[in-house]
Amino acid sequence: MEKKEIKEQLEYAKESMGFTPEIMQLIGGEAPEWFKLYKASDKAMWTDTALPAKIKVLMGLAVVAGRLCPDCVEMQMKSALNHGATKEEILDTLGVVFVTAGAPGVNVCKGAMKKLLK
Repeated sequence: MEKKEIKEQLEYAKESMGFTPEIMQLIGGEAPEWFKLYKASDKAMWTDTALPAKIKVLMGLAVVAGRLCPDCVEMQMKSALNHGATKEEILDTLGVVFVTAGAPGVNVCKGAMKKLLK
């Protein structure tokens, strides 16, 4: 992948999520051949299709919380807010996490909640 394409994709991520994930910057700079995977998945995630992008991002939040990844939770929560999710929608999503992944899944969300949902 060309540097210009990587820069464009990083700008698209910033526009879509409200920030540029550090991991994307690292992979774009160090492993551009793998970075193209981000481009395809980002477009699918952040484009309204049968499901609005906001719903897909909330689903992503639930999945990464269930996978117990606090950094991923923070990124998905920021992205959800940027896509117009409300505090109540995020809390409903965490209710689904509790039902499907239990207390550990919700527990990994506390740091992001403290930062982002003041």
